[in-house]
Amino acid sequence: MKIGAQYRSLRGISAVAALLAIGAVGCSDVSDAVDSAKDSAKKVTRQRSVFSLDIGDCYNPNGKVEGTAYAVEIVPCDEAHEGQVVGEFAIDKGKGYPGDDGVSTIADTRCPVEAQKYAPDTWALPKGVALFYYTPTKESWATGDRAVSCTYTVEKGTFSGSLGTAKSLKPEQTTYLNGSNAVYEALWANQSEKDAVEDDLAGYKAQAKAVAAALDAHVKGLDGIEGTEVGKLRATLTKAAGNWKKAANAADADTFYIAYAPAFTDINPNKSVAARKELGLATTVPADEAEVWAG
Repeated sequence: MKIGAQYRSLRGISAVAALLAIGAVGCSDVSDAVDSAKDSAKKVTRQRSVFSLDIGDCYNPNGKVEGTAYAVEIVPCDEAHEGQVVGEFAIDKGKGYPGDDGVSTIADTRCPVEAQKYAPDTWALPKGVALFYYTPTKESWATGDRAVSCTYTVEKGTFSGSLGTAKSLKPEQTTYLNGSNAVYEALWANQSEKDAVEDDLAGYKAQAKAVAAALDAHVKGLDGIEGTEVGKLRATLTKAAGNWKKAANAADADTFYIAYAPAFTDINPNKSVAARKELGLATTVPADEAEVWAG
């Protein structure tokens, strides 16, 4: 907090210097100088410590997206901005400092979950937006800092508007997104570190079991949603769940592969586009997801 206050003071000095500079320029430049000074002053008044960010805050970093930060510029969400806070949580206070890598691992695990509570439809995110987070440092941890702020941020360019769509969704949209998000979370959160099934059959089977369970829950949720395309997707996912279960119970790698191929194909995001359109949700598959199934 002390460093953050000093950071804001430095920005204040810059603004004052800009104001004083007006007297040193010619009359034709006064208007530009005034505008520049006003912009600087506005940015100063919008500074807020990263330790006091709230969910929903739209902001501009004062430097690079990654690295140590003490303050950001808070802006109205209808103005162009580089990021928005979409989730927050506190690390267990009973633990000692987990280390930089440990803190990052915790944030990597929790932030996707927290972000989806605020912005459930990742397909609707602006192009270039990615998940970043503000985490405690070793120094701030010693002062009691345990907060993690999860943000959607662009490294290049800006976007406008709030990403908070959870409260505006219809019940059937929420049901669909909760089920769909859980399926892909089960897939990636349980991904084996080994490239070959033969090197970690148990790990791949555990992943298959988790995906099958998530699919069963997703299909159950879709049972209560009407629509021709939703019905088609439900049938496809029911078949997929069956193949994931076969993979989870495979006795050897060859048997696993036989079940895994159709299981993976049937959860290709492209197969859900028609149902999403019927439900009034975004229909453009995110580039990173499309790339996985394109190969």
